[in-house]
Amino acid sequence: MLRPDRMSTNHPRTSLGFRLTATATSLALLTSCATQPAGRPQAAAAAASLREARSPAVSAEACAADYLRAAALTAPDIKNGTEDAMARETYNSASAELTILLRSADEGRLWNHPLTLTADGFTYRLRLQPASQAIWSPDYFTWFLEPNKVKHTLIKKEVTQAGVGGALVGVRSVFPRENFAPSKGISAPVTATLDFHGTDVTLALRRPAKQPTAMVEGVTQSLAADYSAPISYYRPPNNILLVGLMAALRGGNYTEKTGLYFLQPYDPDRIPVVFVHGLMSTAFTWVQTINGLLADPEVRKHYQFWVFNYPTGNPILYSALRLREELDKVDKFYPNHRPYVLVGHSMGGMLTRAQVITLTPAMWERGLGAMTKEVFARNSPNSIVIRSLTFQANPRIKRVVFVCTPHRGSQMASGGIGRLGISLISLPLSIATTMKDALTSAELVQLTGAANRLPNSVWGLRPTNPAFKVVNDAPIRVPYHSIIGDRGRGDSPNSTDGVVPYWSSHLDGAQSEVIVPGPHGSCALPQTIDELDRILKLHLGKSATKRQQQTASIARAPNSVSP
Repeated sequence: MLRPDRMSTNHPRTSLGFRLTATATSLALLTSCATQPAGRPQAAAAAASLREARSPAVSAEACAADYLRAAALTAPDIKNGTEDAMARETYNSASAELTILLRSADEGRLWNHPLTLTADGFTYRLRLQPASQAIWSPDYFTWFLEPNKVKHTLIKKEVTQAGVGGALVGVRSVFPRENFAPSKGISAPVTATLDFHGTDVTLALRRPAKQPTAMVEGVTQSLAADYSAPISYYRPPNNILLVGLMAALRGGNYTEKTGLYFLQPYDPDRIPVVFVHGLMSTAFTWVQTINGLLADPEVRKHYQFWVFNYPTGNPILYSALRLREELDKVDKFYPNHRPYVLVGHSMGGMLTRAQVITLTPAMWERGLGAMTKEVFARNSPNSIVIRSLTFQANPRIKRVVFVCTPHRGSQMASGGIGRLGISLISLPLSIATTMKDALTSAELVQLTGAANRLPNSVWGLRPTNPAFKVVNDAPIRVPYHSIIGDRGRGDSPNSTDGVVPYWSSHLDGAQSEVIVPGPHGSCALPQTIDELDRILKLHLGKSATKRQQQTASIARAPNSVSP
């Protein structure tokens, strides 16, 4: 038995929407029999069972039985396709709230065990459906949330699907934290359905992103789902701009947070899309972009979204090394993963580029002179400096997208703002010590152009950075695409996004180049999302929709190239 006050701890609270639904049902039934549709007397009983299930004064078993009774009374309408909105809402609410109750009540005592439950003289035998390709394992998630309990801080347009079943957010959070899991755990959309075979009931935790329809009550049904709530579950800090700024200026305090994070449970059947943010930013840059991409069922079905988070004040090639190490770690833990697609914004695009090119000591010597030969001769191949300067293109990356990327730097890094940023950034002690031990002052000048100081990321963005010659001469080994902002002025190629000029972000060999009418921070722009959607469809060998083609046509500059 649960305490009478268990609603505040284990039992899910009744949402406002659910309470209004139940109240409206009751009033409609009480005011006049003439308003009740003929042949639907079970609607009143279902509403009453749902009210009883939400009572805080009875045991978890009694509540669970009432949820089953409410669903059982509406299931015939679901099966016959005759249900009205009220019946479907009752069935969906009962399915979702029963799932939350069983998983959370009494520390999960009732979860994933065969149960025999009785309500109104009807005895039901309940079990959970085992895992399959389109069914989550009952023990995968630690808890479940109602989507309307998740606050949408960054997302402006929610992506949902109407249908049968209780839409939920499943959260997996275990200790010690799993590899690549965010600190809050990994979330995913879940749809709970109840199938009745007489009084035998099966509760299934369905994967709507992978299979948006399912056999429920013997009939193929569209599943109710909320795709935005699981992304909104990763709620940003209130001072997100300050966090991004301080991560750049005092990177040593954020070293432990550097890493690749899965925003969805790992799926060997889906293609990983890795998003890399830019200078003085965080991985939350991509929340609206990912949400927009989730609106496309094909993208939901075939792709999984990961983000790389890092302190952005560190030298660019060092941060690229950290990304390379994280991707290698994925290869170790998940050797069967599908090949990657990488998307980089601003300086993140430079990190992305460094994953798909090969740099050798001979290339540095040809580009910058014989002095670099001494650097490679004196330092161990395993040193951080040498591993940052020399590497092989990652063969498991098959396509990259550059968003507002300064391939040749930005004059802003050489101006007053850039000089201020350079002076304020403090490199982590380990990086500063390593660079001082590995390079002489003359070698630092030759490799980075930095005299009398250690180079940081803002210094590396100066167009005079000698490394640009070597990095930009190395061929990109995979198909690549450019998305470039022009602040809505439409004056490319004489344009700028306010930070990066067109001459720096343009690449002659791009499979496609789209000019979007926005500033440097154009990641969440509708035209950017449409172009990313088109590229991901292209990667699958599928054509873009007519709407996407029209949007891309409007946004594409006259001198653009198309695949």
